[in-house]
Amino acid sequence: MTEASRVSATPAALELIARLKARHGPLLFHQSGGCCDGSSPMCYPQGEFQIGDADVQLGEIGSCPFYMSRAQFAYWEHTHLIIDVVPGRGGMFSLEGPEGLRFLTRSRLFEDGEWAALKAREAQGV
Repeated sequence: MTEASRVSATPAALELIARLKARHGPLLFHQSGGCCDGSSPMCYPQGEFQIGDADVQLGEIGSCPFYMSRAQFAYWEHTHLIIDVVPGRGGMFSLEGPEGLRFLTRSRLFEDGEWAALKAREAQGV
């Protein structure tokens, strides 16, 4: 079994992230909870989106931190998020918009072994 993580990205998503990093520099992701752009993972240049105490870092994709609101995390904590890319228009504030692609969150429940390993690692502060 591979090491359990809360978030990962498909090869297509990692390729797009690399292109966006080359153009915009360091990036961060925040899982939108709705409103203007639905429930899409939003991609921003680091420093242009304010992360606060109400946000939780789930991990990194393409060496970019990935966050979600603490309230939303309460609903999604038992799921592994898989960030993918599909054709279409991204969120109006997300960097991939002009690419003709958009990031998409897929998810699956953690398997029992993954969940136990993840909780043990988090209890150790890792």
